[in-house]
Amino acid sequence: MLVSEILAIKGKVLYTIAPNKSLAEAVEIMTEQDVGSLVVFSHGHMVGMLTFREVLRAVHKGGAEWGAMTIEQAMLSGPIAASPNMEMDELRRLMVEHRQRYLPVMDGTTLLGVVSFHDVAKGVLEEQSFENRMLKNYIRNWPQEPGEEA
Repeated sequence: MLVSEILAIKGKVLYTIAPNKSLAEAVEIMTEQDVGSLVVFSHGHMVGMLTFREVLRAVHKGGAEWGAMTIEQAMLSGPIAASPNMEMDELRRLMVEHRQRYLPVMDGTTLLGVVSFHDVAKGVLEEQSFENRMLKNYIRNWPQEPGEEA
């Protein structure tokens, strides 16, 4: 399965923010949109990622004044990005090696979406389910599970 296929399943809604915005604004967007990350763009170029992990670090560091901190002060600068034609195994390896739960998907300088570890897990389950159905269809007279369609 390719990253582009994961995006097709997930949908391609994009949430971005500028580095000069406040952390309070970012938390409001993340909460209202129910997303765990925002891609940080400046002058048309991706410059960072803000996830709940960076927000928690900023809260710890900034104390009562955390909300006034800028995105630039809290974001992960220069995050690793995935390409749309990347295989899922390579994507999983990148996420684990770089400890990034969210990866922006870039086609050159164009943001196509963001994949999360949850999206990858869901993709794996769907792929395995499809392969399982195909194998069962291949083997004649395979007993069907209750509630399973032929």
